[in-house]
Amino acid sequence: MFEKIAQHIPDQRIWLKDRFVTIRRLDLVHPQISGNKFFKLKYNFLEAQQLGFKKLLTFGGAYSNHIAATAFAARQFGFESVGIIRGEELAHQPLNPTLALAQQFGMQLHFVSREEYRRKQDANYLTALAQNFPAHYIIPEGGTNTLAIRGCQEILKDGDAQFDVICCAVGTGGTITGLIEASQPHQQVLGFSALKGNFLNEEVAKLTKKRNWSILDDYCCSGYAKTTPELIQFIQHFEAEYDIPLEQIYTGKMLLGISNLIEKGCFPPETKLLILHTGGLQGRNI
Repeated sequence: MFEKIAQHIPDQRIWLKDRFVTIRRLDLVHPQISGNKFFKLKYNFLEAQQLGFKKLLTFGGAYSNHIAATAFAARQFGFESVGIIRGEELAHQPLNPTLALAQQFGMQLHFVSREEYRRKQDANYLTALAQNFPAHYIIPEGGTNTLAIRGCQEILKDGDAQFDVICCAVGTGGTITGLIEASQPHQQVLGFSALKGNFLNEEVAKLTKKRNWSILDDYCCSGYAKTTPELIQFIQHFEAEYDIPLEQIYTGKMLLGISNLIEKGCFPPETKLLILHTGGLQGRNI
């Protein structure tokens, strides 16, 4: 299914601050099912197909890469799709580019209050949702479940044992968990949270028994989809120098963090870094 539409994923070496680092361009795996979403959705879609589902339902915020990618993949592979979107007030506002794109791909957008959205993992709520949307295969927020973790393990390759530190942006924790599970004992997996708070460390700790990882929220710019002049300036300079597109929700914050940590001398000079560009470039349009 997904293998038939995958494109080549190159590794790109750049000189960042005082060393060469390697950026894995997951953003190039597919123009719409971009980056880590390709790997997180791969086995979820296969499971839905094998179980005979024709309809999908999932969750996301107003700027969710997952919502946009799921909407396209659903259309591509013959599914109907519903997105449960956080923020009932959005139903009365013009759609932002991410939600407009999802709707363009055929996703039915269902806006709910933030209070209701917080119940997205509650068993009783999911039962009621299944009654309101019968015969829908439900994919969690961000696509994060055991199938997504299985898919994200495939991001790493046999030759990646050469790297000491593997870096990625973190939203719901599925991608970094897959990387942790696929990592070698000598490797450290470093996540850069797009959200403020320590809860992602707690969530990922529930998904893996390994301890060779950490998640920082130092570069989240005060919260999800928030920016600072420093972040925007960094993205502009980075794109001009390396011709690699970034967005300000995930990848821009991660690269700003890595650049800052290198500058502070947090990595020994011999450290080999693998940085994952997890796509989501429609977020540039917010």
